[in-house]
Amino acid sequence: MLYHAAATAVAVIHFAFIAFVVLGGFLVLRWRWVAWLHIPAAVWGTLIELAGWYCPLTKVENALLHKAGEAGYSDGFVAHYIFSLIYPSGLTRGLEIAIGLVVLAVNVGAYVRVLR
Repeated sequence: MLYHAAATAVAVIHFAFIAFVVLGGFLVLRWRWVAWLHIPAAVWGTLIELAGWYCPLTKVENALLHKAGEAGYSDGFVAHYIFSLIYPSGLTRGLEIAIGLVVLAVNVGAYVRVLR
């Protein structure tokens, strides 16, 4: 029970981090100091998608799920939780690259506006 609760907490934190990576540039429009947190997060999130890496939070969540007696999952967080809803057949490498480029474009757009 404790491990399952911990895995759920990690999944919630993971989702919040992803939301911050994608939309954090808009927070910078309001609070400029957030850029010091958002730029490294956005770079990391973009690299994860473009390079095809697995986020360490995915590994932590899977380890906790295994300790809770559950199977865990072999694909990444986005593929498992988000794309399993949108694309039941699975996440392709092309879609991963597209996600990375969308994240990059959204944040570049926000920062261009900040710099004006």
